[in-house]
Amino acid sequence: MTQSFFWYELMTTDPKAATAFYTAVVGWTPQSFDESGSYTVVNVGERGIGGIMAIPAEASLPPCWVGYIHSTDVDADAEAVKAAGGSVYRPPSDLPGVGRFAVLADPGGAMFMMLQPSTSGDMPPLGNEAAGNVGWRELYAADGQQAMDFYGRQFGWKQVDAMDMGAMGPYRLCSMDDTGLASGAIMNKPEQVPQAASAFYFNVPSIDAAVETVTRGGGQIIMGPHEVPGGSWIVNALDPQGAHFALVAPRR
Repeated sequence: MTQSFFWYELMTTDPKAATAFYTAVVGWTPQSFDESGSYTVVNVGERGIGGIMAIPAEASLPPCWVGYIHSTDVDADAEAVKAAGGSVYRPPSDLPGVGRFAVLADPGGAMFMMLQPSTSGDMPPLGNEAAGNVGWRELYAADGQQAMDFYGRQFGWKQVDAMDMGAMGPYRLCSMDDTGLASGAIMNKPEQVPQAASAFYFNVPSIDAAVETVTRGGGQIIMGPHEVPGGSWIVNALDPQGAHFALVAPRR
């Protein structure tokens, strides 16, 4: 069975400001997870797709988005990642009322989380192209072939196609779930990207309208808009706190 990304989390220096920014840009509905207000769930309709929180004091990280891969045995998965040349930044730990999680990295240093939920509560279905959902995932890998081999062995991801990007090597289109359809890609990281990392593309209705909202809200467009194969439009951007994110839309 393929193990997929199913939750996305922003760790930032200003959660309140970041929540307001993404609510305007992506259209999420924010909701406090508990009375402390330290974690905000972002919802598409009645479905949570991720959360926003302050960077933990013990973590020396810049503002960033990270993805959670679903696990049915996070302890075994963490051991397997380590045995395959990956890193365990935080060993499996319990999150009361949520599940058991670990902070890991692939052999090239790209960080990801794994979560073994404590309940199997069904989440309302949400199409891959639904507004506000993550419509595409990209891994900027230290070594694209090494990363493809790693995620294929560990989580069942499959390369379904590839596009030649010249000196940067192939852009490997991957099925990261059980549909067999491409839902993301693995590529050698560009020189200007300092660290191997994943990028997540949030679906919006119109790329031009979203760009205007990003810039008006204090964000910065760093690439695009560009049309991609299939006719969609994308941008890569930084939010006001400096976290990288991307947007994809069916039209300008």
